[in-house]
Amino acid sequence: MANKRRNLIILGLVVALLGGSIAAIMLIPTRLGLDLAGGISLVYKVTPNDPSRPPTDREMQNAIKVINDRVNSLGVTEAEVQNAGKDRLVVSLPDVTNPEEAKNLVGSTAKLLFYKWENNVVKGPLRSKNITDQKAAVNLGYTELHEAVALAAKQKGSATKADKLNDGVPHGTFYLFDDKDKLISGPARTKEDLLAGNDLRVKDKKKPKPLNGIQPEGSEILYVPRGIQVVSFKVQTSKNPQYYVIRDNYSLTGDDVKSASQGTDQAGGPSVDLAFTGKGGDKFHRVTRELRQDGEQEPVLGNKEAASHRFAIVLDGKIVSLANISNTKPDLRDGIAGGRAQITNLSVKEAQDVAKKVDLGALPVDLRLEAQTQVSASLGKQALAEALLAALIGFGLVFFFLLGFYRVLGVIAGMALIIYGIYFFAVTKVVGFTFTLPGIAGLVLTLSVAADANIVIFERIKEEIRAGRSMKAAISTGYQKGFSAILDANVVTIMVAFILFVLATAGVRGFAAALGLGTIVSLFTAVMATSAILGLLTGWKGLERKSALGVSQTVKQRWHFDFMGNSNRFFSLSGVILVIGALGIAGIGLNLGIDFTGGTRVTVGLEKNATEAQVRSIFSNVDAGDAKIQRINGSAADELGKYAFQVSSDKIGPKDVPKIRADFDQRFGIRGPTEDDKRFEVVSVGPTFGAVVARSAVIAIIFSLLVIGAYVSFRFTPKFSVPVLIGLAHDILITVGVYALIGREVSSATVAALLTILGFSLYDAIIVFDRVRENMPRMPRAAFSQIVNRSMSEVFTRSLATSFVTLLPIIALLLFGGETLKDFAFALMVGTISGAYSSIFISAPVLTHWKEREPIFQQRRERIMSENNGVVPAFAVDTIGGEAVTAGGVPMKQGKKASGEKTAAQKSDAVSESGADQNGAASADAAGSVSSGAVARPGTKAERRAARQRRKHGRQ
Repeated sequence: MANKRRNLIILGLVVALLGGSIAAIMLIPTRLGLDLAGGISLVYKVTPNDPSRPPTDREMQNAIKVINDRVNSLGVTEAEVQNAGKDRLVVSLPDVTNPEEAKNLVGSTAKLLFYKWENNVVKGPLRSKNITDQKAAVNLGYTELHEAVALAAKQKGSATKADKLNDGVPHGTFYLFDDKDKLISGPARTKEDLLAGNDLRVKDKKKPKPLNGIQPEGSEILYVPRGIQVVSFKVQTSKNPQYYVIRDNYSLTGDDVKSASQGTDQAGGPSVDLAFTGKGGDKFHRVTRELRQDGEQEPVLGNKEAASHRFAIVLDGKIVSLANISNTKPDLRDGIAGGRAQITNLSVKEAQDVAKKVDLGALPVDLRLEAQTQVSASLGKQALAEALLAALIGFGLVFFFLLGFYRVLGVIAGMALIIYGIYFFAVTKVVGFTFTLPGIAGLVLTLSVAADANIVIFERIKEEIRAGRSMKAAISTGYQKGFSAILDANVVTIMVAFILFVLATAGVRGFAAALGLGTIVSLFTAVMATSAILGLLTGWKGLERKSALGVSQTVKQRWHFDFMGNSNRFFSLSGVILVIGALGIAGIGLNLGIDFTGGTRVTVGLEKNATEAQVRSIFSNVDAGDAKIQRINGSAADELGKYAFQVSSDKIGPKDVPKIRADFDQRFGIRGPTEDDKRFEVVSVGPTFGAVVARSAVIAIIFSLLVIGAYVSFRFTPKFSVPVLIGLAHDILITVGVYALIGREVSSATVAALLTILGFSLYDAIIVFDRVRENMPRMPRAAFSQIVNRSMSEVFTRSLATSFVTLLPIIALLLFGGETLKDFAFALMVGTISGAYSSIFISAPVLTHWKEREPIFQQRRERIMSENNGVVPAFAVDTIGGEAVTAGGVPMKQGKKASGEKTAAQKSDAVSESGADQNGAASADAAGSVSSGAVARPGTKAERRAARQRRKHGRQ
């Protein structure tokens, strides 16, 4: 009665949570990432004012705040700005209508500085030193950047010893020029940044190539010391800017400006109206008064107005205003008071940009764009439809498998999966989870996690039923004994998901979050909801029939294969596969995607047909004529259209994308009803960020292995952890080897798949090891190989079932998840198959060979061999799945029993230690069978005492 009340309370809680979950699903809007909603994602490297150290948490948070303000000014909803490691920021902007405007606004430092011009401009050789020359402003500038940088490099900076980098070079700015004095890279804060980025390249034998951290032969690096700047100034009447060298003695900064807005000047032209803070207004007043006084003191050789000193306003290295403080206007004799100023002589677009950047404030750090992903809204909708279809098909496959294999239990498991799906969707909405393609892939895979928990419990229940227990006792014992394996496997899956979330890049974090959340929710539905439903159905006649639960009415032969006796064959097979894979990795190599190597992949659907040569000519315009060009056919072309291409190159970067898009649109037309819905998708990654992705992947895998090893050591023993790690390494190496042999592209999603493989492979290994640990005290005279053989025979069906259920949604992803998820699903498929193999045929045999070296198992083995003519039988005389077998694992004839063995039906449900063992099978210890590797357990206390004495003397 108490159990029924408890189950009713649990079921009531489940129903109440269902109601709350449905309400949350209906009331809270679903957040879609840019790969599903369309938009642009930008990855920036963050460099503080002191480039010798990483940015502090405060600097990162301030940067996020400023970027959020800028994003909000674009009117973008559901935008995300988040950390990606210690010095990276990821800015995701769904539904952006103007990607270039977003990049320019978000990525600009927006440092506004005010200078006394004549006091700070550096006069180069052969330049006029007569300030009253009306052409002085022109004569002080250079038409070539290299000339200005060369002059700046000769100046004495203002850095102190405390400002120096570790290599002794003071903070400053680096420039890289080729042998023709053309800028390759710069300005940059460090040499590392100078030589990084796939948009930085140099001609080598008529072919451009990325720098990849190496200074090109014949090039020149110029270092401009701290305190010196090279700025540019472009007037509207000139096509090209001029470059000036100035000392960085600024008088005001953007912090002194309260607001900036676009306005009009006295002539009706566009302007930027500045309003200073109280202190800023005082500074501006004082500085303009000093400029007027300095101009009046200049010796006049020509027009007096030409002696007027100038006030320069510089925004991100560009002079936006170089205004005179006139010597002839009486109202400027005391400077400009009132706390206001106006920037004129700008175009409308320039005025808008300057006003917005100044008003939103400067970033406290420097940003360098390292990667970008741009997806059109139409392609996002297609990807969402494909991912949801894969999820539904995956759910259907799992449901029908459970229904066919477990009958009534399968129906209950299907109900639990539906409950799980509702709970999971509601939790994602409550915590503000943003759905991405990897996130949906994680959701699909958590179906396997939820189903596997039910399989573990159901197989335990079936074992107890075969042992003759009643349905009530079988359910209770099945849950009790299955929970340990479920807990171990799910805890490890959660830990792997957490490691992946912390160390992986932003795209994979969605997958990790979905996997972790799904695993936690599945624990509740499998352990609580399913248990309550089964408990309430106990006593129902339909549940009492064995056939209704997928248990055969007649006792059938279970697995009795000599797993350990054939271990050398399995080792040899794995060795051959690993050698072939290693040769493939060494000879062919891995096809690393742009996530690791850097580069750009453009996917475009065209209105008009284009040849491969015509497409190549567009990329030749940005020095990428050797790009890999593929025409897209099949299902991927349904949304892109029949004239669709995918082009990949490591010689183009984010800066080249606008030109490529414009050329495609001009020559062939990009398919799409509106400008922001064009079928144009781009993924661009710099080599520096690719190195970060690779390093994070390696760290994540190593750290996962260490955590898994520590956990298995804690839950089992250290000796159990080593075979597990060997099996996991085996699975990773096989998966990587297969990728090398077939040439499939390795991306960051592949790394996520490898880490997921660790979790699923460990799940199988824990199922086996948990049963080995359970059987060891039950078989005190058996060889370790016999213990493992018995354990494997009891869990082999369960292992196959869990692996098959894991494969079903993976296959759905592979076939229906779209092009984006195919590589991910393929890695999971290979790893899952390998994991199912390694947990049975690699990890367990390794453990067996190691454990049998222990003295106690050596003594057992010697005794058994002496009793069996020098042979250790594969199995102790025992029962496998309720059927008696001989020492060799051969079934006894029907009706024949081992000495003193009782049938399962004769056993009492209440028997535990002295009756059915933890597996539900009548063990030799309980049945009284006495043979090699097994010992009978007498029924009376005196008999048990005598048996203990015999075992004691036998060990001596």
